[in-house]
Amino acid sequence: MTAEEARVIPISEAPSYEPPSGQEERLARLLAFIRRRLTGEYEIDEFGYDAELTDGVLMELVRPLYKHWFRVETVGLDRIPADSGALVVANHSGTLPIDALMMQVALHDEAGRPCRLLGADLVYQLPFLGHLSRKSGHTLACREDADRLLRKGELVGVFPEGFKGIGKPFSERYKLQRFGRGGFVASAIRAGVPIVPTAVVGAEEIYPKIGDLKTLARLLGLPYLPITPFFPWLGLAGLVPLPSKWMIEFGEPIRTDEFEPAAADDPMVVFNLTDHVRESIQQMLNELRLRRGHAFPPFF
Repeated sequence: MTAEEARVIPISEAPSYEPPSGQEERLARLLAFIRRRLTGEYEIDEFGYDAELTDGVLMELVRPLYKHWFRVETVGLDRIPADSGALVVANHSGTLPIDALMMQVALHDEAGRPCRLLGADLVYQLPFLGHLSRKSGHTLACREDADRLLRKGELVGVFPEGFKGIGKPFSERYKLQRFGRGGFVASAIRAGVPIVPTAVVGAEEIYPKIGDLKTLARLLGLPYLPITPFFPWLGLAGLVPLPSKWMIEFGEPIRTDEFEPAAADDPMVVFNLTDHVRESIQQMLNELRLRRGHAFPPFF
């Protein structure tokens, strides 16, 4: 090699290092994500929860609804425990359980905690939906699963109205239905975790239910088959939710650690505490609905 060939290149002439652009970084992360999915190098917990898939894919899919379509505002996020178990109990409405997903996004994005929702049996009888629900952290609404999650320090979400809540007619909007036998209260008492009453305003208006195709619903094995101003008249277009304005409020936690675990088997204790939670949510709904104002403000 000649001296001329071996000359030192001045710094000013040397090619400068350029870090990968934002697009390149996203592409690298995507390729790494795909590789892990193909090779099975990812973790799920004993309930089937896949945190990586939930954070990287599922939350990304529903977040635009949360931020831009329903424009969700949250109140009382400081009442959610930062790192200990709690039971989040909310009203249920909207014909389809979109309110559960919006609450999950609120807790994931704004409280920094995954919410392990308890779902009805019907959800897990549907092959694809049941599998996807478990991947996103949901599990069956049963005593065993609720107790295990709460004792592990997880944030557990439950909608005690069930199908009675999401399937009620528009004329009964924001009126809580019966809360069942209070099994969620018993689980909270056994685990000694607080109950956080939660009010969701906005879901009632996304699919105003004005009728029910009961005979067809029975044939399909569904709890109801709604008639709305747009469904089934507009076909699949009638399934697009109306862009109502949403607010979610997390109320003052109700302590259960003042009870002995054996109190979970006392019907009167469970009934009284269940009634207290229900009354708290109903009062919050009434106040939050007034604060929210019109469901469809003129300027989004």
